[in-house]
Amino acid sequence: MTAPADAQQPAAESAKTAKAVAQTNTLVSKLWNYCNVLRDNGMSTIEYVEQLSYLLFLKMVDEIENDPWDGHDMSAVVPAEYNWKSLVTKRGPELEKHYRAVLENLGRHPDTTIGTIFAEAQNRITKPALLEKLVVDLIGREDWTVTGTDLKGDAYEGLLAKGASDTKTGAGQYFTPRPLIDAIVDVMQPGPDDTITDPACGTGGFLIAAHAYIRDHHMKTMSLDERRAYDEGRKIWGNELVTGTARLAAMNMLLHGIGKSDGPSLITVGDALAEKPSGKHATLVLANPPFGRKSAITVIGQDGEVEKEDIQYDREDFTATTTNKQLNFLQHIMSLTAVGGRAAVVLPDNVLFEGGAGEKVRRKLLDEFDLHTILRLPTGIFYAGGVKANVLFFEKKPPRADGKPHTTETWVYDFRTGQHFTLKQRPLTRAHLDDFVAAYRPGEPRSSRVESEDENGPFKKFTYEELIARDKVNLDITWMKDPALDDADSGLPPEVIAEEIVRDLQSALNEFTAIARSLGSDMDVPEAEVE
Repeated sequence: MTAPADAQQPAAESAKTAKAVAQTNTLVSKLWNYCNVLRDNGMSTIEYVEQLSYLLFLKMVDEIENDPWDGHDMSAVVPAEYNWKSLVTKRGPELEKHYRAVLENLGRHPDTTIGTIFAEAQNRITKPALLEKLVVDLIGREDWTVTGTDLKGDAYEGLLAKGASDTKTGAGQYFTPRPLIDAIVDVMQPGPDDTITDPACGTGGFLIAAHAYIRDHHMKTMSLDERRAYDEGRKIWGNELVTGTARLAAMNMLLHGIGKSDGPSLITVGDALAEKPSGKHATLVLANPPFGRKSAITVIGQDGEVEKEDIQYDREDFTATTTNKQLNFLQHIMSLTAVGGRAAVVLPDNVLFEGGAGEKVRRKLLDEFDLHTILRLPTGIFYAGGVKANVLFFEKKPPRADGKPHTTETWVYDFRTGQHFTLKQRPLTRAHLDDFVAAYRPGEPRSSRVESEDENGPFKKFTYEELIARDKVNLDITWMKDPALDDADSGLPPEVIAEEIVRDLQSALNEFTAIARSLGSDMDVPEAEVE
């Protein structure tokens, strides 16, 4: 007996998803296995992904040019003397020498995708035999343009995730956990009318997830011009301070079908805080800014000594002048968001309770914006120890004639108390955030929200009057009790308990360091950082 058509479709979709996951895992495994070979020769994971980006780009351009159905001349993007064919025809030392020439020449395309990918590019594969194996045996045997967009994009992002877990390189500071990104995007519900940006985009996770949401929910109803707007940077763009990370973001977006090889760069490289937004605001800002507490630049003196100088951004659109990097990013995002727009920003706890500049910024956020939701995040989900963070959800409103504050009540969802995650034994998944998404009620009026019935439940609202009356307008609000603290037989594995103890100690060290600095100490104690 044949199953009804409506029953067959979910089964078919499930089988299709399972197949895609298997293909992605196979491709990630294949690419990762070769990475292990290069790691044995002194190359870090991120350096490997960087070299992979250069070669994937060249191979994809070659496939586009030689597509029998839709091929077109790409010589304006990659001249014949530096294209993929020019690489595969060479072997040994000659290949290594030519590869260096390719990297040097293709970086001379400012403001384009190719220019971002090849900016300051260097060959890290010093053994010609290993380079030859990568070019011929790995990249050369895959048809990357016919590989599904989701497959090749997810495979690349899988490598970035593995690179983020390489704690020796600090690459994790540029990588936000994808389950958290997906949950944030699901409640923000980006649409085709949105202009979307991330001023500290790292490897591009928020931008890719937002584009995927629009593709899945709206692409069929969008016009050709609306679709082109994403490729041209009119609808979606990002900024990244570090050149090497910007190249990973540009390649990540390209592999996910965002932007064009020969089109304008969707990633700007530079200090997003240097000047206020001029003419280009966004209706949706999604960001996980750098968690390092102070803004600083590295200065190399004539004697070769390296020093760091704290930066204060003197911007007329900032309420408070401070060297606190997170407060500066929050103020920048408040300016970057268009009137009527909305933002979701991952920020550490100190932004919620720090006095002085912090209090000034929080007052402005409550008065001139609608800070409607705070999600308290658990520890153990970022690639750095001791990080306690939150997601602030707010909307930018036009000034009110009566001068009353725009925030009337703020809903706090405590996803931290009683939650125990580690990167390996118990990693965060999207399903862990289902209850938060359901409580948020995306697409519905906030008047439909309901507080947790249990006094120790995770969802609670606070009025503007309650918040403004708190000491220093402290928004670091707790009320729940962790049952594991009262239950010696809570069932948590010893390794999870040990890891949490380490994180708590790291967090305490960070807080004591912040207090010492605020008292004028110049002590040099490293902070746990994540971006």
